[in-house]
Parts: sequence; structure tokens; C-alpha cells
Amino acid sequence: MSRDGMKAVTRMTTTMETTRFVQLLPPLLLLLLSLVRLCLSMVATAGGADGGAESALPRVRMSYKDLLESNRSSTFYGSRGGGAAVHSMLLDEYHERLFIGSRDLVYSLSLDAVHQDAREIRWAAPAFQKELCLMQGKDAKRCANFVRALHRYNQTHLVACGTGAFHPICVFLNVGHKAEEHVFRLDAQKAESGRGKCPYDPEQSFTSTLVGGDLYAGLYSDFFGEDSAIFRTSPQRHALRTEHADRRLLDEPRFVAVHVISDTDDHDDDKVYFFFTEMAMETDGKSKARYSRIGRVCANDAGGHRVLLNKWSTFTKTRLLCSVPGPDGIDTHFDELVDVFLLPTKEESDPLIYGVFRTASHVFQGDAVCAYRMSDVRDAFNGAYAHKEGPQFQWAAFEGRVPYPRPGFCPSKLTSPPDSPLRSTRDYPEEVLHFARSHPLMARPVVPAHGRPLFVSTGGSGRGSGQRLQRVVVDRVQAEDGHYDVLFLATDAGLVLKVISIEREGVSAPEEVVLEELQAFKVPTTITAMAISVKRQRLFVGSAAGVVALQLQQCVSYGSVCAECCLARDPYCAWDGLSCSKYQHATRSSRRFRRQNILNGDPFMQCLDQNNIAEQGVGVAGALAVQDEQQQQEEQEEERVVFGVERNSTFLECVPRSLRATITWHVQHAHSGLTQEVKTDERVARTPHGLLFRALHRLDAGVYRCRSAERGFTQGLRRLRLHVIADERVRALVAPRQPHHHHRQPHHHRRQPHHHHHHRGRHDADDAEDDVVCASAGPAGRGHGHRAWHEGPAQPPGHAGAAEYCERAWCAERARRGQQAAGAAGSPASSPPVPMSLPGAGGGGATRRRGPPHDGRRGRGKAKRTPRRAAVPSPGR
Repeated sequence: MSRDGMKAVTRMTTTMETTRFVQLLPPLLLLLLSLVRLCLSMVATAGGADGGAESALPRVRMSYKDLLESNRSSTFYGSRGGGAAVHSMLLDEYHERLFIGSRDLVYSLSLDAVHQDAREIRWAAPAFQKELCLMQGKDAKRCANFVRALHRYNQTHLVACGTGAFHPICVFLNVGHKAEEHVFRLDAQKAESGRGKCPYDPEQSFTSTLVGGDLYAGLYSDFFGEDSAIFRTSPQRHALRTEHADRRLLDEPRFVAVHVISDTDDHDDDKVYFFFTEMAMETDGKSKARYSRIGRVCANDAGGHRVLLNKWSTFTKTRLLCSVPGPDGIDTHFDELVDVFLLPTKEESDPLIYGVFRTASHVFQGDAVCAYRMSDVRDAFNGAYAHKEGPQFQWAAFEGRVPYPRPGFCPSKLTSPPDSPLRSTRDYPEEVLHFARSHPLMARPVVPAHGRPLFVSTGGSGRGSGQRLQRVVVDRVQAEDGHYDVLFLATDAGLVLKVISIEREGVSAPEEVVLEELQAFKVPTTITAMAISVKRQRLFVGSAAGVVALQLQQCVSYGSVCAECCLARDPYCAWDGLSCSKYQHATRSSRRFRRQNILNGDPFMQCLDQNNIAEQGVGVAGALAVQDEQQQQEEQEEERVVFGVERNSTFLECVPRSLRATITWHVQHAHSGLTQEVKTDERVARTPHGLLFRALHRLDAGVYRCRSAERGFTQGLRRLRLHVIADERVRALVAPRQPHHHHRQPHHHRRQPHHHHHHRGRHDADDAEDDVVCASAGPAGRGHGHRAWHEGPAQPPGHAGAAEYCERAWCAERARRGQQAAGAAGSPASSPPVPMSLPGAGGGGATRRRGPPHDGRRGRGKAKRTPRRAAVPSPGR
């Protein structure tokens, strides 16, 4: 046999053995292998095209406290502070109000300050209706009026619909002609039934919109929550709905959103698009799967004449795809649609559709954001219909004759001449209506604009935190190098992520950059509603706790130098020569004063001509020689002194402003004077907050410098001088002492120097406080069980820490001074007290000072004494 033949036989044998091995693998192992493959493909996509892991982290993370202290957020938790659960939200720029639908209440909040000028209307269900709800077996918590819908009816009134304790009801709210009128009242006399407009159950999925007096809603319209339908109710026209119990139209749907979008200038040609998920009919019953859908009806649909009477005659739907292409042709699908946002463009008929999706699997969790063009949506609905064909009745594109007019076609003035007999859907032939009833599904799905998601989160939106995306709003921002769509993504933990997606030529996967992570609420809570006011540059976030208003940007949080501002890559912000401030798209003459680079975030090219470049320490390899400037910067850095006890744990805090920065530590040893990079091992560990010594050694003493580096920009953050207190000195100090044979003088006899009468009151107060501190210390210093957060189990038992050592040294020195003062009063010839020697100066974590600790405390006047925190700086400082 030839050599090529031998190779062919070998390949065939190997292939057969591999196939046999795969067939023998347990099904669960195969599932795990496929999940691993999907994880790898999703993680690769989530990284983007450039700087994946770096861009996945938010550059700035602001806590709830940070937002309040910086005046970036304002909160509303109900008129009595007991909470205001948000079940619906309406942003009204005309009246300058934010309307909130809650349980038995409707709120009207100011757009400029939600915590001020709040008004409310109490709208509860009647008592007899609540009793009937309980008698019918419903939960008492749900037997209330949950306001699920708020829509603007005209310039003076809103339409509000509530569950009414499982008896839906709708009313009008009078809000006045202008914001200055301060009108907000309920017109109870005009109440009407809410069936077909609002669900019975407050927890059921529901969506609605009001256009031209017509209310379009997707909901479950019965008491038991079994009749899912798409409704149109109108005071001028008869109501329309989808056929009852027809699973070809709706199969266990979860309604997400509804929008009316114009195709042309003729409003008779307007379409209503419903976004929902449902059990897919394409699976042929072999396995249950939930798909995301986009459904469409004509706004002027009048139903059929005999067929589809008072039913939608133009309803069609198709699949909404959001998937990550796999390396072997197998895509990772995000099949559950969670939220939808329409971003207006210059063309009113071509908005961008943004959707939040998640995986349907409970084993592997992931979230994604996909964007769609209206042109792709129209192409899908104008394409082929789907139907079953062949001996296996498989789904395929329908290639037969389609009746005229095409099902789903909207009669209008532009498409139907005045003498046409087809002026309404009631004039359509029965053949058209029968075809529309039996072919509601389109064969072509709607794919994302870029063929893949703009943003992918695996393992939770917090990059492994287990959080899930809930809501999305988008703002198109004009920057120096073009416009960018800024995504605000809300999670089920009360966080808001500020994200941009950057596209590059020749790169298929866009680069996703997380700019900020904002903790909108004090405690984790699911964000249920979100609205944006571009005019006021505010984002309104609602949850079960209440409402929070956030400013879209706070540029000063990125830093105080040009490089930090450019590295942020925030389209809202630019360096104006003095600070990082809001970018204003102005005339060309003023652009030379602004520095912004969203595409690359290059600090070198943008900040090269700035006067303070020496202070920034911008370092691009081979581009700038900034060693002298960095040395000058290090000399100007404030030095802080930290005390640690040998064989005990000690923490050196250093937190960079940017979470994407890389931290390096260098130490100049006290015993040798040599400077080297700090190496980590089982004894020394790096944490996100700084450097942790699990067991301190005498040779660890020295000057530690913490520096950050990000895209070539290096910056000195902190300089800490670490003093190591010998273990034997601590043992000698905390060892039991022999009791004194003489009695202590009373407090008012200890301090008698006549030349300090004007300080006597302050000294007496200080002494009283010192007595309490020293008495509370006791023979064991800090009480049992008291341990700082960084003092782990590695701290040896029986060894006092630096805080305890400094505390005891302070109390011992104070006692000796009191004894010397008492002796001096009786014997003027007694020698002055000798201060106790301490290694270094000052208390731990404070700026460097000279003299013993007690002198430093006296010099601080009214400063509060905290001897227990003197050894190690607080991690939160």
C-alpha cells in the first residue's frame, strides 16, 4: 500500500474511533462540553475587538453614597418615606413632570428635583371589591389597585388604568394646561371598565400605548390569566383583538413593549409593532423553546366582514434573533426578550430598535443587547411566509401563490386609488383573510444590525456577579470624532451601567466599553422602569423602593488631568484645558481647547501640548522621557506613616480612580536603601484595595510607592512609610505590671502649672476623655473579638497589633507624665519626664509629623482622638 493510502486509512481509523468515543460519552458530559464551547465564544465576543478584559470593567464605580455626596442623584421614596413601588412611569416634558403609578397611588414629581414638590392622588379599589377579591381566593397583597398604565391623552389629561383588585378600571387625570397651573386631580366620574386595557393580575406581563385616542395593549384579559390577546380599544371604533385560544397567533406570550411606527407620510399606513416572547411553534413539539417575536398589525385595521369579524385581519409575526456566531457555525442564542427601547433618528420612520435579551437556559446565564434597523424589520415582513411542507411537515418558506391584496397589507390613500374597491380591510376577499389566519408566521427572522450583539454579559451584568439586565435606554451623543449611542443598562440589583459600543472598520465584533457603574439604590432591588430626559440630561430609574434621578454625566469623577479625561472615553466629557467638563459641540474655533478621543482613548496625542504634562506623567513607550517629571511628582506626593507589628497583619491602602488601571508597588527598604518592585507570595498579597501583609517582617520596613498605569499613562498614587515595631517591644509593653505602691493624686491635683490657666478648661476635658480611652483599653487593649477588616486569621494569638501598641504607649506615657507632674508639685527639683521612644513619627495613616504621639494629639486642638485607628489606615479612607 502506498504512503498516501496508509495516511488515508489512519485518518479513517482515527475518525471512527473518535466517533465511537463521542457516542459513548454520557449525554450530560456532552451538554457540559457544548456549554464550555458557548462560554468561550461569548467571552471572546464580550471582550470586543480591542482591550477586551480592560474595557469590560467600568472605569468608574460610584456607590449610592458617592452619588448623593456629589449631588449627582436625587431620590423619592414616597411622601412618607415608606417606599413608592413603581408599576408604571410616564415622562411628560410638556408639563415638566414625572408621573408614577404605584399601589393605590399616583405621584407627580418634578423633573428638576424628584424629592421636591411631590404631589399624590390616592386611588384605591373600593372596599367591597377588595372583599370580593379575597373571597375569590386571591392573595391579599394583590387585592389592591396597582396602576399599570399611564398615557398622555391630550394637553390637559392623562389616562390611568389600574388592576382595581382584580377588576380593571381606567380614569382620567387632570394635569392642567401648563406646568405652572399645578393641577393634579382625578376625574372619578369618568371612570370606565379597564377590560382589554389593563390586566387583572398585577404580576402578569403587560404592555400598552395610546395613539390618537386608540389604546393598543398586549395582555391577559380574563380573571384566571389564560386568555392572552392583543387588543385595540377606541371611543370612535369598535374593539379588535386576536382570535381566542388560537396558539398559532399567541402561545403563552410574555408581552414586553408596543410602538406605533410610520412607514410613510400617510398615517393610514402606520403599523403597530408588538414585542413579546412565546412558545415557538417551529419546534414541532419535540422540545419546548421560547422565542422572541415582533408582531405587526395595521393601525387602521377594521377586521373582516364575515371572516375574522372584530378580529385582527393584518396580524403577522416573525422571530427576533439575537445571537453570537460560534466558531463552528453553531450560534449562541439569547431567546428571551426583556426590554425594548426605540431611539429616534433624523428619519421618523427609521428609528433604531434596541433590545435586552437573555439566555433561556437555567444552567448557563447570559445577557445581551442587540440593535435592529427598521429596514431589516420591513424586509422580513415583506418576505416569504412560513408553512409546513414535505412528508415530515417541516417548516419552510411558502412558495405558492399569495392572494391579492397581500395579507398584512394596510389600505391607504397612497396604495389604494379613490375608485378602488379595497378601501378597508372589511373589503378584503375571504381568500385573503383565510390565508392571513393560517399563515401568521414569516419565514425570515430579523437579525441584528451588525450580525451580533453590541453588548454581551456572561455570568451576570456585573461580569460574574450574577446580576441580570432588566431595562435599557439609549442617548445619541455628538462627540469630536462622530456620534455615539450611549446605553444605560439597568440590572436586577439596582445598578445602572453606562456603556458605549465602538465599531471599527474591518473588525466584525464591536468594542464594548463600560464607562460607569452607578449604584442607584441603597440596597439591591430590581429596576422595573427607566426613562431618559435628553433635554434635562437626566435618567429616571424606578423600582419597588422608589424613584432615583441621575445626571447622565459627571465628568469631574474621571480625574483632574487631561490624560484621565481622555482615557475615560466618555462622549459626554472632554478636557477644556483646565478640567474634565461636559463636551459642548460648538464652533470650530473653540475645538482647539477641547481634548477628546472616544475611538482610541489615546492620552498621548490629545494631551501632548498641555502645560501640565509634567504633572500628569504621560508616558508612552519611546514617545516621552518623563522620568524627571515623575521623580518631581513623587517628591511632591504626600507621605503617610503606617505602623505595623512584627508577625502581625498590616494593610497598605491604595485604590486607583480607574478600575482599568494596573497597580504596581515599589519599596525602598529602610535597612539597605535599595528600591525594588514588591513581589507577592503567600505572605504578601495584592488586593483591589491595596497591599496586605499577612505576617509582617522587620525587613519589610521602608517607603512604599503605589503607581497606576493605563494605556501608557502612569501616575503616582500614594507613598507610605512603613515602620515595623519589634515583637519583643510589644511583649514588654503588654506584659502584666506590678501594682504601684503609691496612690494616684486626684485628677484636679495632677495638673497645677500656673502659667496655663487659659487652657485649663480644654486640658481638663482632654484629660477626662483620655481617662475614658485608657480605662476602656484595660489590660488587654482592644476588647476580645475586635478586629479590623484586614486583620485575618493569620494574626498570631497573644500578639498585640500596632493599634494596641500605640494605645498602650499613649496611656503609659500619660500615666508617667501624671506621676511626674504630681511629683513636681511636691518637689520642684524633680527631673523632667523623659518621653518614651517610638519608631518613626506620628500615628499610623496620618501625614508625617515629628514628636511623640501625645504631642501630635495635643497639637490637633479639638480633633477627635482615635487611638485604636492609629496603627493602620482605614480601608475606606
